Amino acid sequence: MQFKLKPIYAALMLLATNPAFAEQAEVLVLPRVDVIGTQKQLLKTPSSATIIKQEELESSHVLTINEALRKAPGVVVRDEEGLGIRPNISIRGLNPTRSTKVLLLEDGIPLSFAPYGDNASYYFPSIDRFSSIEVLKGSEQIKYGPQTAGGLINFITPNAPEKFGGHMSVTAGNRDYLNTKINVGGKGVLFDYTHKEGDGARDNTHSNIEDLNVKMTKSLGEDHAITVRANWFSEDSQVSYTGLTQKEYENFGGEYNPFNHDSFKATRYGVSATHDWQINTNALLTTNLYYSYFDRDWWRQQSNTTASNISSGTGCAAFATTRINGLATNGDTCLGNQGRLRTYDTYGVEPRLTVTHAWGELQLGAKAHFEEQNRIQINGLSPTARTGTTSEKNKRKTDAYSGFISNRFDIGQFSITPAVRYEHIDNERTNRLTGAKGDASLHEWIPGIGFAYNPNDNLTVFAGVHEGFAPPRTEDLIGPSGGSIDVSAEKSINYELGFRAKPVKGLNVESTAFYNDFSNLIAVGSVASNVNLSQGEATFAGLELSGQYDFDNGFYSSLAYTWLPVAQQDTPFRSVATPIVVNGAKGNRQPYAPKNTLAATLGYKVGSWNAQLEAVHVGKQYADFAETLTPSTDGQKGEIASYTIYNAALNYKYEPYKTTFFVTGKNLLDKDYITDRTRGILTGMPRLVQVGARYDF
Repeated sequence: MQFKLKPIYAALMLLATNPAFAEQAEVLVLPRVDVIGTQKQLLKTPSSATIIKQEELESSHVLTINEALRKAPGVVVRDEEGLGIRPNISIRGLNPTRSTKVLLLEDGIPLSFAPYGDNASYYFPSIDRFSSIEVLKGSEQIKYGPQTAGGLINFITPNAPEKFGGHMSVTAGNRDYLNTKINVGGKGVLFDYTHKEGDGARDNTHSNIEDLNVKMTKSLGEDHAITVRANWFSEDSQVSYTGLTQKEYENFGGEYNPFNHDSFKATRYGVSATHDWQINTNALLTTNLYYSYFDRDWWRQQSNTTASNISSGTGCAAFATTRINGLATNGDTCLGNQGRLRTYDTYGVEPRLTVTHAWGELQLGAKAHFEEQNRIQINGLSPTARTGTTSEKNKRKTDAYSGFISNRFDIGQFSITPAVRYEHIDNERTNRLTGAKGDASLHEWIPGIGFAYNPNDNLTVFAGVHEGFAPPRTEDLIGPSGGSIDVSAEKSINYELGFRAKPVKGLNVESTAFYNDFSNLIAVGSVASNVNLSQGEATFAGLELSGQYDFDNGFYSSLAYTWLPVAQQDTPFRSVATPIVVNGAKGNRQPYAPKNTLAATLGYKVGSWNAQLEAVHVGKQYADFAETLTPSTDGQKGEIASYTIYNAALNYKYEPYKTTFFVTGKNLLDKDYITDRTRGILTGMPRLVQVGARYDF
């Protein structure tokens, strides 16, 4: 492994050593949309809410966003390639595939490239970009949209500092892992750059990520301030799409991968601005303006273990049989591949007004949001082809307009917060190969109400009920010939009851019971289209528990536990294309909804030392609607056994040089475990040991 000083490092280090840049700037409040806010605001929040703080992220040296989000109750994240580049996030039992059931924000601005028309996470920035994470569920989430069924996650980036400062770090480990970072700022300007690379969980996988962010905060007078952001993200990965057949897994283990020509390349540019106008002492208008461009090309030799996507290629039928039989093979035997080429333009504007008054607080806002997708599929004639026959050329547009109004009424120690949201969505799809064109529109009123009882600073009891809503994808509403498809939006009635408390010194605890009743739940059985898009009625119910306790002797602990006893199909799920049951039955458990999940940490901090051990447990899961126990030969069905892994971190801070040295271990016992079967078997990351240092200045 050889480290090279890239031009971007040289530029940032030059800025860091510039005396003019190091001058102090005036104190400035950062314009930004927080979905939870400060601990004081949390006291009156009538919904379950979790803030994963910067100290937690830094002391445990989280490797991926998956590892970070497991610290929040109710959240389950399914690993895919090992480095968290494409997280599969579930909240309260909903299917985690491509995080389509979750609203993802960055500083209150949409993070997904198409949250209305194609809410799938094929892009996700490095966890190193963020300083904290907010997870919000319950009735409060309807102030944001469009997804309001499960919950939302808001990733907070570091503030632009008033005076010069920052840090540099380097981390290296086995599996060719390297992570280098520089963060430097002053006078209301921040530069943040991360280079990360490493091998994934399987053979023939390696990812290289560059992530550059610039943020500037400036006062525009006594009543106005603005934050401007610009970011550039690049990914160049050798990563496969298909998993393993059952026999391949049994004979060669989870790291086996016969494909060495798969390639995923992506580039994302984004700019945004957040303007604060303090109209008077009681009224604040915050306006977000944003634009992003995302381009990704994924060339892959197979999409699933049956080779159905390239079955017409020479040698593919025999190759698929060889894989099913678990025999060693060369991926080049199947003379074909597919290029899934996508570009997305997303932009919008969203003003939000907050007014405090004698009875509480009024919030209202509106959003105009626009998306354009250009999708091409090319079928190549060799494993390394980058040209071929175009089988899909689609343009998809989504125009969405929404607004909300929410008012918290404070009545002594009680508060009541009714709210309503409105969504209007216009979709359009054009088949550029045939000229066929279609459009569809939908709209929805989304009401909710939350209650909070806050007798003192150490206790909040909350309850709420709201409508869950998520629009179907553009391609699910409009067929390739331009006709309408009989698929409805997702709708549910969601209930929760819980409390937050500080019963004794050093202890913080939150517990929430929830019940989500879906009159319509859309399920994409597989990202490889092995199971048709289906819909039906479903119910999810359970209990979340989280807590932190700091002992007086230097020990500290934390816990995030979710119990999901109910995750059932209330009706058999039926295919949208043909109204037939999709191999399931009433009462069956939903796929990828473990009954028990746990993340627990025990640490010890004394002087300059900080050590911690973490246990992560995920209960057993089903991989299909039929609760199939015996693994299928293609690996796409069968029970996924429960597993427990252990992570550890040791930090030593050498104060004279403001340097922290650390060593971490992920999956310390090197456990081999299955995480996913949607397109064949995928396994978790093998043991990873890292060492590193961070210098603060």
